[in-house]
Amino acid sequence: MTAPAEQPPATGPRAAFALIGSRRFGPYFVGNALSAMGVWFHNLAAGLLIFRETGSEFLLGLLAASQFLPTLVLVSVAGAVADRFDRQRVVLTSQLVAMSFAVAVAALAFADALPVWLLLVLSLGMGVAIAFTAPASGALLPAMVEPRDLGSAVALNSMTYNLARALGPALAALVVTAVGISAAFAVNAGSYLALVVGVSLISPPRRPERRAGSTRLRDTFRLIRSEPRLGAYLVIVMLVGFASDPINTLAPAFAHEFGRPDTDAGLLIGVFGAGAVLAALVMTGRVAASRRRLGVTLTVLGSAVALFALAPSFEVALVILVVAGFAYLTGNSGTTSRLQLDVSDEHRGRIMALWSVAFLGLRPVASLVDGALASAFGVRVAGVALALPALAAGIALLIPRVRLRQRQAA
Repeated sequence: MTAPAEQPPATGPRAAFALIGSRRFGPYFVGNALSAMGVWFHNLAAGLLIFRETGSEFLLGLLAASQFLPTLVLVSVAGAVADRFDRQRVVLTSQLVAMSFAVAVAALAFADALPVWLLLVLSLGMGVAIAFTAPASGALLPAMVEPRDLGSAVALNSMTYNLARALGPALAALVVTAVGISAAFAVNAGSYLALVVGVSLISPPRRPERRAGSTRLRDTFRLIRSEPRLGAYLVIVMLVGFASDPINTLAPAFAHEFGRPDTDAGLLIGVFGAGAVLAALVMTGRVAASRRRLGVTLTVLGSAVALFALAPSFEVALVILVVAGFAYLTGNSGTTSRLQLDVSDEHRGRIMALWSVAFLGLRPVASLVDGALASAFGVRVAGVALALPALAAGIALLIPRVRLRQRQAA
């Protein structure tokens, strides 16, 4: 008797909802989404407080830099910790530390005793916690799913941040309008408990703690030198982050440029996140990114961000942001899944620490450039300038394929 044909793996929304419903990955997904949404409450509230008090685009860039600079500075320590110690405990500890800083921000805001300089310092403290959370949670991801589901899990993990990006700023804007900036800070402080509970509920296999000598970051750099494609993936992650930075960092200034109230910054960021969520649902379960797909993604992302910066109206900008968000998520999840699949567990924590540097740690550079260019030449020039590297890289990836087709045709 002929054996029944094996059913192909599910793709798209059906695969996404099946993975979210699993007992090992589901609690982490929900907790991470809620926690990330709270971070956007902080980002929008802090950006509005600074912009209302100072009107400075440069200080908006400095705010973003204060949150992400620790990821760059602490890459060696955070990667080693993620590879040497229990990753679940590392995530729990770092989230509780971040929550303590968030509680301090909320309490001082309610007491009307939160000057801009102190807000920047406390945001820096949260950034230190994020520096340890990101590589540990990224390296923990393969322990929550089967190997065949890793690409889908990476896309959904990216989706949590973009679901938060889609809903968080818009909800934060409503809270700020109805109750005030202090309440938005309080929501962020409480949101950290969601990830603490979610990570506590999963039960990934225990890993033996490694000796300190086996967690040297320079060993991972040797791995990247011997496998240049890993370095290329990290560069693409960096370009994706740079291209999306003007939307995140300068959103209040862009809202003002379009003649809208500064709280509409939440709508700009939210629509960009909605495009990314749509991409996660469509791409779940599909083959990891190829060179051609990455080239197309970077070209679309760079073009869309530049067109957003030059948009003649707020409504046109919103439409363009949906396309930009879709391309952003596709590029980021495709390269991240390739990184996860192409390295061993022994190096995964440090590779994800380098991923954190590429995606988050170098954001201070992008944010400071954003702020400086916007202050000197306007937000539209800043948006176009940060989009150009991704556009150039996308075209560079596609040119060899075009030339190959021309030779085949000849």
